[in-house]
Amino acid sequence: MAESASPEEVRLELMSFEEVSTALAQGYLTVLIPCGAIEQHGPHLPLCMDADHADALAAKVARHLGRTLIAPTIRVGCSAHHLALSGTISLRPETFEAICLDYCTSLARHGFKRILLFSGHIGNFPVLRDMLPRLRHGVPPEVEIDAFCDSIAWIDRWRNAVRDAGGDPNAVGGHADIAETSLMMRLRPESVRLDRFEVGHLGALSEEQLELMWKRGIQSVTRNGIIGDPHGSTAEIGERCLAAIANLLAASFGK
Repeated sequence: MAESASPEEVRLELMSFEEVSTALAQGYLTVLIPCGAIEQHGPHLPLCMDADHADALAAKVARHLGRTLIAPTIRVGCSAHHLALSGTISLRPETFEAICLDYCTSLARHGFKRILLFSGHIGNFPVLRDMLPRLRHGVPPEVEIDAFCDSIAWIDRWRNAVRDAGGDPNAVGGHADIAETSLMMRLRPESVRLDRFEVGHLGALSEEQLELMWKRGIQSVTRNGIIGDPHGSTAEIGERCLAAIANLLAASFGK
């Protein structure tokens, strides 16, 4: 396998077992586990937003890191705070952890030495942070496991990317906003309902609002399930946001 292999060629599910064995022998000892969610994203975006985002990020991060394979995306995540809105599917935190642990133990068994988890769904971050010590305990000591869980840095990168692309950084709220809508205009443009854009909750959520959202659901802070504003979204902004987060993840995992 060459360093310049296309993203598809480094996805485990598209490889044979012999190709994976060869890649390991050639030094492809790092593997990414992308995580997503199937949850509401306002009236204008499909439920697959976070899973699609994770897929696209994985391809870019693998290229940045080099000699890195990509495990199948865990497409459903922890989305209990979205369940009041139809179509959302949520895993219990213990179920999500069990899936992540089974991924890690399987991959460690085959010889991967670095297992890196990240999520296109920010709502998975606290669960990943909590499970990380137990994931590490579940594999041999020579296997490194890490997870990206810094939501503040993530949102800051989105705001900067939106501003640099000529958009309004104040429209970034973190859910079905100008950043996520622009991402889907870049990744799956036919899925974006351009006539259904609505303003959601604007401004940073207070600690009290965050607590209320986790306990009572997202509709306790936003009626339409949007945090931020999708107006002004463009595919160019989406490309900037995708690159910004891929760079953030690569820098974090490259340390």
